[in-house]
Amino acid sequence: MTTTILPPPAYCVETFSDDERAVLARFFTELDGPVYALVNLPEVVKGALFARYSRSPKSVRRLFLDEFVADADAGLEAIAEQFEGTDPMVDLQRAERLYDRVFSEYGDDSVAQLGGAHIACEQASNLLTKVLEWGRLGSYLEESTRYIFYDQKLGARYRYHIPAELAGSTLGNDYVDQMDWLFDAYSSLIARAVPYYETLFPQQEGDSNFIWRSTIRAKACDDLRGLLPASTVSNLGIFASGQAYEALLLRMRAHPLQEARSYSDLILTELRKVIPSFLKRVDIPDRGGAWSEYLASLAAGLDARAAEIGLVPEPRDEVTLVEWDPDAETKVAAAALYAVSDLPDDQLLDYVRRLPVEDRQTLLRTAIGQRGNRRHKPGRAIERAFYRFDVLSDYGVFRDLQRHRMLTLEWQRLSPAHGFVTPDSVADIGAEALWIEAMERTAALYERTATAHGPDVAQYVVPFAYRIRYYLHMNAREAFHFIELRSQRPGHPDYRRVAQEMHRLIRDVAGHRLIADGMSFVDHNDYDLARLESERRSAAKRAALEVLEG
Repeated sequence: MTTTILPPPAYCVETFSDDERAVLARFFTELDGPVYALVNLPEVVKGALFARYSRSPKSVRRLFLDEFVADADAGLEAIAEQFEGTDPMVDLQRAERLYDRVFSEYGDDSVAQLGGAHIACEQASNLLTKVLEWGRLGSYLEESTRYIFYDQKLGARYRYHIPAELAGSTLGNDYVDQMDWLFDAYSSLIARAVPYYETLFPQQEGDSNFIWRSTIRAKACDDLRGLLPASTVSNLGIFASGQAYEALLLRMRAHPLQEARSYSDLILTELRKVIPSFLKRVDIPDRGGAWSEYLASLAAGLDARAAEIGLVPEPRDEVTLVEWDPDAETKVAAAALYAVSDLPDDQLLDYVRRLPVEDRQTLLRTAIGQRGNRRHKPGRAIERAFYRFDVLSDYGVFRDLQRHRMLTLEWQRLSPAHGFVTPDSVADIGAEALWIEAMERTAALYERTATAHGPDVAQYVVPFAYRIRYYLHMNAREAFHFIELRSQRPGHPDYRRVAQEMHRLIRDVAGHRLIADGMSFVDHNDYDLARLESERRSAAKRAALEVLEG
């Protein structure tokens, strides 16, 4: 089929004087067309412009000139010269007043979605990074344990956080001694694991030293990250809107860990240097303060109720499918017709239910279509189906899977209660006894810490090898993304196993065979050194690009 490209429609071109264009060119990427980006402006001005936009017939460019250029009486030519400097003559006070009015008079919280900021969060414990990454509407990039050895100290000590709750106490001294011992053990095993894997997977012809060594490094990191405690510090980059940051800070200020509460003050201080108007409510006692108190009271009430249950956990597999809709495939087939018909939702469902089985199956296959790669996702109709999985995996796997924010995920406190995993390579390098000793020592310290300071603080001492329970609740469209991505060859073998089992459960337990078959890019194979093939492909792409650019 040949696609005809029609010329764009004729849009009205707004008229600006030469002086106005000189000003606008500094802050807008396009002066004539109907689509343009805003640049070189403070976030509060961008947001205020769009807030004003919703209540004015003027364009953003005209609004900027008429209402946000400071000292307009000086003449546009003079202002254009002033804009050449690094301090734009933009009316920040007006923008901030507009935000105040919108928030207080109109209650329009969506205005806080119109500006954002990048912040770097460093030396945060792994418990804190999970708090920071909770929000669905932010973008996060965290330091990976797959590519970094934690055998080097940061300043005077290894890279771990000392909780304020323990600092200066006898238990705090024991905590420091145990963390140092744990990182010493990690460092000694890294030194043994690297030559072990170099011997097991010798460098092949065509593999550069960089590709081969980085792959060996990743394999050693994968196996030995289980020794790292939850106190291990990490670096995290965040980009989010003002609204997302406000929600994050309110949660952090209600958190039981002092680290989270203190870190929220650090974040608030820095964000107020770049987007102050977005965060005015956070520490006002009867606004953000009351909100945080509400969140804290919810958690305390549920903690008290959970303490009354008095049951012990029943045995479960690593992955359990606990809830699904037996009628899901029929409902998805009906939902696929909704946008292209004029029938009510329930009438469509009744129509599809009366179709012969073969016709329903054909309709569902049509809704999934012929997917060329895993990024080709079916439409929103597939979201009519849902799955709820209960997972009991080591904390390292949880850290990887927790990054998926378009599903619903809750996790329990980290503790030694569910046992730990031991990679096969640990026995191969003669370190099984050391590994078990590390788990036993930290379990004992956990009990002492939990008795003195509660289970929240005690989490810091628990290594990644210990299992944690969490649930993943997702619709089928997210399941396509999640399971196909996390089963790919370069992934960590442990979370690949979780994703593969989720796929099997959808097919065999839920009985949604057509949906499972539609996930055609799930990889159920096992690989000895999965990362190496990915690195080889990346090297080949770089070489091809160099030839092209040459």
